[in-house]
Amino acid sequence: MAIIIGLLIIFLAFLGAPVFTLIGAGSIYLFSGAQIDSSAVIVEMLRLASLPALIAIPLFTFSGYILAESKSPQRMLALAEAMFGAMPGGLAIVALCTTALFTAFTGASGVTIIAMGGLLYPMLSKQGYPEKFTLGLLTTTGSLGLLFPPSLPIILYGLVAKIDIDKLFKAGLLPGLLLLLALSVYAFFTAKKAGIKPTAFSFARLKTAARAAAWEIPLPFVIIGGIYMGLFTASEAASVMAFYVLVTEVFVYKDLHLFKDIPRVAVKSMLLVGAIFLVLGTALGFTNYLIDAQIPDKVFAWLHAYVDSKILFLILLNAFLLVINMIEIFSAIIIVVPIIVPVAAQYGIHPVHLGIIFLLNLEIGYMLPPLGLNLFLASSRFDKKLPELYRAIGPFILILLAMLALVTYLPQLSLLGAPR
Repeated sequence: MAIIIGLLIIFLAFLGAPVFTLIGAGSIYLFSGAQIDSSAVIVEMLRLASLPALIAIPLFTFSGYILAESKSPQRMLALAEAMFGAMPGGLAIVALCTTALFTAFTGASGVTIIAMGGLLYPMLSKQGYPEKFTLGLLTTTGSLGLLFPPSLPIILYGLVAKIDIDKLFKAGLLPGLLLLLALSVYAFFTAKKAGIKPTAFSFARLKTAARAAAWEIPLPFVIIGGIYMGLFTASEAASVMAFYVLVTEVFVYKDLHLFKDIPRVAVKSMLLVGAIFLVLGTALGFTNYLIDAQIPDKVFAWLHAYVDSKILFLILLNAFLLVINMIEIFSAIIIVVPIIVPVAAQYGIHPVHLGIIFLLNLEIGYMLPPLGLNLFLASSRFDKKLPELYRAIGPFILILLAMLALVTYLPQLSLLGAPR
């Protein structure tokens, strides 16, 4: 019977049934078939609802959608180009930095590719960057900022894994910067090989761009700097950002109208938040069943019988996470994390280090063939066939995989910013 139910759930998933209904139905079936008290689910939901950090998700999402709907992407891009466009590979490096920052603030890969891709693609092509490199770069940049605050997946991971979100924010900084550096070096040598001449530096253009973005320049320093300096928590940072962005884009730049645009943006952003909370709520039942049925202990016992090496466990873990994160991202965090955290702890892996490994896998999963979300979004945005994008992202995937190996086997990179 269990096999039939499992096959039915998989069949419904392929038909496009909402994820939360599948998780909820599976949870009800598992609890009904086992002698386990399901009241723990209610207690866990109350615990989650009472967490102060939970408010950070809707506030950061709302702020990100306001930025995406305004002319902020154009101003950010113009400022970055004026600052770094004069160095070799400058425009490609500008694309990496601006999209990483934009993804961190919006928390949604699709928003970055749609909002920034249309601006960057003609600019990179006009300057002479190879088509293959341009497509690979813009497909990759859709998920680059997930290791930087106030990344939505970091907050969600912290809530599910019961880890201090501020520690996760600090832990992701160095690996995220190293990844940007590695991709920037690749962009530099690609530009040199293609013979692309950098644009001449213009102080007047920099002054104009800085003046245009004067109200948005402090935002990353206030939010990210405030979190790293301990001035406020993630939920407090979300409140500050939501208020600052609303005032800036509505009353200072007047890109959005308070009564015509903001309600529409609020509804649009809360649709994403509602979807996340629905999955989160139903998945709590599933994760409680896994814990009460001692599934993590059984998984560890099975693994320990065949995998006695921490290094081999990490290799298998990364392979598993790449596949899971490619298929379903938020569900992967909610369902998989409660299983792998206690199992990884048995192998001596710090939970914060595990979080950065998971999130870096998430970045790669977004662009991993054949089901990575970035591939489908880039295919639609740039009107390119998927096989062409598969070839374009090859070098970028290799760089990200190399960084994943570095972060996996050098835990100090993650734990320097997040003390034990």
